[in-house]
Amino acid sequence: MINRFPLKTKIFKLSFFTAFILFLVACSTKKDTFLARNSHALSTRDNILYNGQIGLDKGIKEIKTGSKDNFWKRLPIEKMQIIDDNAAAEKTKNANFELAEAKATKAIQKHSMNIGGQEKNYQIDEAYLLLGKSRYYDQRFIPALDAFNYILYKYPTSDKIYQAKIWREKANMRLGNDAQVINNISKLLEEKEKEDKKKNGKKFKKQVIADANALLAASFLNLEEKDSAIAKLKVAERFTKVNSERARYRFILGQLYQELGVRDSAIYCYQSVIDMNRKAEREIIIQAYAKKAQLFDYQNGDKDSFVKTYNKLVDDRENRPFLDVIYYEMGVFYDKQNDQELAKEFYNASLDANSPDVYLVASNYRNLGNMHFKNTEYSTAAKYYDSTLVKLDVKTREYIHIKKVRKDLDEVIEYESIAKEKDSILNIVALSETDRILYFEKHIDKLKKSDEDKKIQEEKEKETLANIDRNNINSVDDPAQSKSGMPAKKSSVAPPSMPGASGNTAANTFYFYNPTTVAFGKIEFKKKFGNRALGGNWRLSTIKTDAAAVSDTTATAKKEDAKEVEQYTTAFYLDQLPKTQAEIDDIAKKRNFAYYQLGIIYKEKFKEYGLASKKLEQLLTYNPEEKLVLPTMYNLYKIYQITDNAKAEEMKARISSQYPNSRYAQIINNAHPDSVSSNETPEDVYDKWYKLYQEEHFAEVLAKLDGLILQYSGDEIVSKFELLKANILGKLQGLEAYKNGLQYVADNYPTSEEGKNAREILTDQIPTLEKMNFSPVDTKNWKVLFKVGKFEDKNTKVLQDKIKKFISSENVQKLTYSFDIYTEKENFLVISGINSERYANNIAGIMKENKLYKVAEPAVVISNDNYKVVQIKKNLDKYLAQPKVDPVVPAQPPVVPQSPDVKQPTAPGATKQMMPPGMPPPAGQTNSPPKQ
Repeated sequence: MINRFPLKTKIFKLSFFTAFILFLVACSTKKDTFLARNSHALSTRDNILYNGQIGLDKGIKEIKTGSKDNFWKRLPIEKMQIIDDNAAAEKTKNANFELAEAKATKAIQKHSMNIGGQEKNYQIDEAYLLLGKSRYYDQRFIPALDAFNYILYKYPTSDKIYQAKIWREKANMRLGNDAQVINNISKLLEEKEKEDKKKNGKKFKKQVIADANALLAASFLNLEEKDSAIAKLKVAERFTKVNSERARYRFILGQLYQELGVRDSAIYCYQSVIDMNRKAEREIIIQAYAKKAQLFDYQNGDKDSFVKTYNKLVDDRENRPFLDVIYYEMGVFYDKQNDQELAKEFYNASLDANSPDVYLVASNYRNLGNMHFKNTEYSTAAKYYDSTLVKLDVKTREYIHIKKVRKDLDEVIEYESIAKEKDSILNIVALSETDRILYFEKHIDKLKKSDEDKKIQEEKEKETLANIDRNNINSVDDPAQSKSGMPAKKSSVAPPSMPGASGNTAANTFYFYNPTTVAFGKIEFKKKFGNRALGGNWRLSTIKTDAAAVSDTTATAKKEDAKEVEQYTTAFYLDQLPKTQAEIDDIAKKRNFAYYQLGIIYKEKFKEYGLASKKLEQLLTYNPEEKLVLPTMYNLYKIYQITDNAKAEEMKARISSQYPNSRYAQIINNAHPDSVSSNETPEDVYDKWYKLYQEEHFAEVLAKLDGLILQYSGDEIVSKFELLKANILGKLQGLEAYKNGLQYVADNYPTSEEGKNAREILTDQIPTLEKMNFSPVDTKNWKVLFKVGKFEDKNTKVLQDKIKKFISSENVQKLTYSFDIYTEKENFLVISGINSERYANNIAGIMKENKLYKVAEPAVVISNDNYKVVQIKKNLDKYLAQPKVDPVVPAQPPVVPQSPDVKQPTAPGATKQMMPPGMPPPAGQTNSPPKQ
């Protein structure tokens, strides 16, 4: 084919080739040409970075909408929820930030023109900035820091240099380098001031100034320098162009002033947030109202204006999502004015609003619990506190405090119940026979009325249920009407008494699908067969079976009726009253102890001195047992010291005159002037003396304890000293002294851990120890005792050397010896490891008769089990009074190997006595005085 336009073809080919060459040159990142620079910059900005910025904006929006501010605490400057390391490992990555990072990386890799050590694509600094921001919001702060540093290193003349510096310091702040942030941003702002003085200098954008000062404020707050933070935050609030940031900065300023106690400035800042109206988010405006309410002056404030403002907020439809906050603040307002009815109403309304704020829900429950607590409605208060604890963070102090109060309430509820029950019984017992009958007749009348009301209610409920069932039956397919509304054809399957349908087929309704026919069939079955038990061969069952079943049912019903009737007789209640004086005394004793416990709990745990004095005063009118009288009077004295000095002096005189030799009289009259206070804390003093107790310096510790108890009278540490004293008395004086000491601790400190521990030992262990007695059973573990004085005495040392010599030269078995404390003045040197009574007697004989020893002190041979009893009850004299077998002296002493291992005695504190559970323990045992 002949080409008619050869010239045009050549021009086209040449033009195409030229354009292709130019395209290749433009696409090259190695050629520094005008076309290449602008081509790559245009592609970077309008394609890759554009899509990356969209992803970043979406991710930031998700963060702001997903991050829930906790207005109960100071808001962070930047709305961003930082996730800890453990949670970060499980956190799902944000796809938008991944996209932004991927786009920034692509722009750098594909369009970077690094020629001769300089970047020729003026959009690459934007790519690095996008890369750093995406990593920052993804909470990978170190990689973000690398990206921002690269901009500062490679592009010092970039128009984004100030933004890069600020973002670098934001990453540094997140890494905890607050001092470095303050230093660098301060230099940046100084640089800004210098540039402002130059006519041709770079001008800072207002938003850059706002961001820099906001960052400084955040760093100052991290260092708890609130005054400096306030100054910088004010500048940020003035320069920012973003209304949401301005509202946030004003709110934080209000919180800071509130923390510093500058009430007027705080109110001004919160009001400035409110005045922004629709320029700010509705949530932060409502929270500003709430903060203003917390600062309301209940003495001089305009209460009518407050109520009017909050009623207006309630009526505003825009505030419906925040009614939980509004109702809560109104509840607090009325609670502070002791208007409990309205306060309860608004607290409950706040709860009904189903608030997503968990702490707000907890606060509603807590305040309701506090109200019931003040009204001494402890059972109800406990329920509200339970609900509060479910909503609170277990790591907070508030949780620990409320949990402690809740635990104490258990004791109050228990003892209040006991006191009420026992008081009721004793009051009835005190009535005459006629009055008792009248009392129970009134009770029976109330019971009958209550039961009648219950029956009427049950009948109504049954009737309602029957109507519901009847309506359900009628709502099922009516055989008289088809689904189309036309009369239905009669079923061919019908009850015997009903005429069958003529001309119907088997396609009609099945018998058991029709409730009417089923109900009719049941009636016809009962007419024909009567009541039949559910089981096999029902047709062959005799009627007797059914009659027996019916008879049993009737008998049961009669018994229940009889039981009900029995509760309507006075005899039913009179028979349950205590008959003997012993039973009445036991009830009175329990009542008195409950009153005492309540008085102590109200005094010690809740500081409710009015309730405490009321219970204790009432207890004294009941003539309680002697062990409760003096502690009750002493505790009343301590209460009166706080509430009524005149009564305190009167009670002091009463205790001093009636119980002059008691420890309480010594305490209130300061009978131990030698008690010297020190700079040590009570806990340090207790630790020091407890350590000596562990080292078994019992007499030394006991001599100091009374003075320490007097010195720290009224302090919680006293119960520890008292229990320590009880343990030492048990060590030195025996079981009876130990029991009395524990009883004293249990009676006088019933709500402390020491008091509870003492009560538990008295109940569980002391009865077992009291039953212990000497056993005549021969055992394989015997001891030889020598009664001695103190460890440092000369005679003790001499005897110890003789025993040591005997064990080293005369030992057939591997014997040991020890120094065991017995009483304050008497102790034992004990030879142990003996496997028979006969060998023990031989040792005693040798020690007495052999010229190498000639021990004048009489030896006591005793089994290990009986030695425990001696140590527990301190009754060696009783053991020695039993018939004993004289020691047998062998003709020749046994030949033993030389130099066996000998257990060397140490100071008294190094030797541990063998004591059963419940006895005053050596250090380290489970029933030692609690060391907290």
